[in-house]
Amino acid sequence: MAVNSSSFKIVVLGTGGTIAGRASRAGDNLGYTAGEVGVAQLLESLGEYGAAGVALVAEQVAQVDSKDMGFALWQQLAARCDHWLAQADVAGIVITHGTDTLEETAYFLQAVLNPAKPVVLTCAMRPATALVPDGPQNLLDAVAVAATPGARGVVVVCAGNIHSARDVQKVHSYKVDAFASGDAGLIGLVEEGRVRLLRSWPSAVDFYEENRPLAHVLSAQVAIKSIVLSSLPASSWPRVEIVLNYAGASGLQVDALVGQGTNSVKGIVVAGTGNGTLHADLQAALLQAMAQGVRVLRSTRCVFGRVLGTAADAIPDAQGLSPVKARIALLLELLVLQA
Repeated sequence: MAVNSSSFKIVVLGTGGTIAGRASRAGDNLGYTAGEVGVAQLLESLGEYGAAGVALVAEQVAQVDSKDMGFALWQQLAARCDHWLAQADVAGIVITHGTDTLEETAYFLQAVLNPAKPVVLTCAMRPATALVPDGPQNLLDAVAVAATPGARGVVVVCAGNIHSARDVQKVHSYKVDAFASGDAGLIGLVEEGRVRLLRSWPSAVDFYEENRPLAHVLSAQVAIKSIVLSSLPASSWPRVEIVLNYAGASGLQVDALVGQGTNSVKGIVVAGTGNGTLHADLQAALLQAMAQGVRVLRSTRCVFGRVLGTAADAIPDAQGLSPVKARIALLLELLVLQA
């Protein structure tokens, strides 16, 4: 669907989510079904304001509640992004997505694609049928970011804020401004359709140097992209799980994950308390798993801050990644190692 005949395009890929949700009555912001409204219809609802001086092209990749996002859909989404980014007349991509796993999809796409053009994920906390939906403004802002000269990398736009894929986290279950970027802070703001940068756009070199669990050298990104975009089915990707530390935590979960034969985990991320601290029983089980060849990374369940590791640590830390992003980093590294 082309909105006008401008010389360059912004491609809007729909995956469902609350932004495409529909409830039976307008005042209901909770009892809705996600992924009911098509992405073309979302763009049409913007009218003339959606043009933003460029041609908008809509493509429906999926219609899911993002709680059900999985590897196969990530693989498909990465392939569609790669296809459109290669087109000379495409300035950038906008992806409509549910909020629940948005930060994971954003991190995955940055790690795999490392795009020189902007890939902007946007969302909503209220369904499209709400009395005052937040999706249309978020979509307008996302298009503005994707059309901004010099923009690059995977970013998230919500409530007028621009977050990097590495730093963004969903930190509230209900507010329309549900995301934060922690200590790193925002990349910028969208104000009346204009972008005001607060720091630089994501850099490929910085991304890989800051994500040692993901790759030890920048060239590994080439291998990661090749593997993810290949015909290797997502069902054969290595299994990586997350376990949580808490008062009275035992090693039973770890033992169960490791003792499943051919379905056993290849990697575990542990969300520790505080500075990545672990109950003695859980740590013993994790060390035993490592002795059996399972890769283990240590993150923190704290929303803000990072694990400050030392050379004496028995379990390596996740280099500041949240548990869900550390899981993706470890998954991709294991994919490269098994290739």
